[in-house]
Amino acid sequence: MNPISTSHPGATTVAPTPALTGSYAARNERYWRRNLAICVFGSFTTLVSLSMLLPFLPLYVRQLGVSSTSAVVQWSGVAFGVTFLGTALTAPLWGQLADRYGRKPMLVRAAIGMAVVMSTIGLAHNVYELVALRFAAGLIGGYASASIVMIGTQAPPERSGWALGVLSTGVLAGNLVGPLVGGILPNLIGIRGAFFGAGAMIAIAAVLTIVLVREDFSAAPKRSLPPGHVRAPVAANGKGGLVILAALFITAAMVLLSNMSIEPIITVYIAQLNVSAHRLATVAGIVMACSAFGSMSMAARLGALADRIGAWKVVTGCLLATALVMIPQAFVTEWWQLAALRALMGMTLAGLLPAITKLVRQAVDEHASGRVLGYLQSAQYAGQVIGPLLGGAVGVHFGLRWVFFVTAALLMACAGLTVAVPRQVAHTFGYDCRRGRFADI
Repeated sequence: MNPISTSHPGATTVAPTPALTGSYAARNERYWRRNLAICVFGSFTTLVSLSMLLPFLPLYVRQLGVSSTSAVVQWSGVAFGVTFLGTALTAPLWGQLADRYGRKPMLVRAAIGMAVVMSTIGLAHNVYELVALRFAAGLIGGYASASIVMIGTQAPPERSGWALGVLSTGVLAGNLVGPLVGGILPNLIGIRGAFFGAGAMIAIAAVLTIVLVREDFSAAPKRSLPPGHVRAPVAANGKGGLVILAALFITAAMVLLSNMSIEPIITVYIAQLNVSAHRLATVAGIVMACSAFGSMSMAARLGALADRIGAWKVVTGCLLATALVMIPQAFVTEWWQLAALRALMGMTLAGLLPAITKLVRQAVDEHASGRVLGYLQSAQYAGQVIGPLLGGAVGVHFGLRWVFFVTAALLMACAGLTVAVPRQVAHTFGYDCRRGRFADI
């Protein structure tokens, strides 16, 4: 059909073009479901490989020549955390390269890089090499982050919340299964062999990514700017969009902060609940797993809810619900009560990151989405770093129960932010972010 019709001589009417025609999401509409399946598998395997060393990391550190218990604890913490520091530093860079060269090359780069580095960790001669290799894994890895960029931009806007929720489920499952694998694998093939096995697992994900992932990508044309002009901001709606992005980055950091504020010291808290010493590690593991199970059960459902009723409503509701569930955790008298509340908290947290990612994707220009989603990943890792520091400081100075009160207060403040900022943007800049360019659709 000819899109141009004449209603009278000299007049033309141009048929309206669908909103997504020619966009990245429209060009990849036939690929995104298959790509989602591969990204879920790849994210699962890489997170299993990264988290499986938790049970035997102190043993490996001791095997590398560290003798004193205090030094083993210190080096184990450094070796584990340095990976996330590396990922936080390079996530925006990889996102920017994804905007320039495509999402699939970043997935392949992350998978191959992780496979090589994880295998090399099994060849470390001392603890310094271990830390350096773990840092390298963070710098060149980030398969899950690259998956979020791909799925967050490929999935149709009306399905992106659900798709990101499914992807989040794969990430959570990897974090949950990893320590279980790490508790079994070294007994079968040794600690060094476990790293080789992890590298092989990620290599399989790399092959599947190379062979099965499809992408129709075209980089944004470079436009020369007239003298005296500056490049437009990445936000699709100027300063108002930048304010919204700042609020979303703060909220994303708060999600990880709220979960991690108590996780590193939860064993100490459980010990105060009359749990015997010989059961303490097992009970702590169960309580931590409950949060992950809760998130896995609700991530896709809450992502779909964001598609249906609007992502802003889901973000605000989940923040308030998490704050309310956080408070009674300070008053538990039995470990199973804490486990039940942590599972419930996992459910309320599950809807946040998919909904936030959906909003960020809608808030920015398509050709800058990879870079901005990379910044979002960095904000999340910042929360993961700040959370334990905040929890430890509050616990030392005011008592462990106050960690829950402080975290709940921060969550409530953040919920207020997600209500106030969109309204202020509408009032100040004349733009309603709930109905406009990056409205909840």
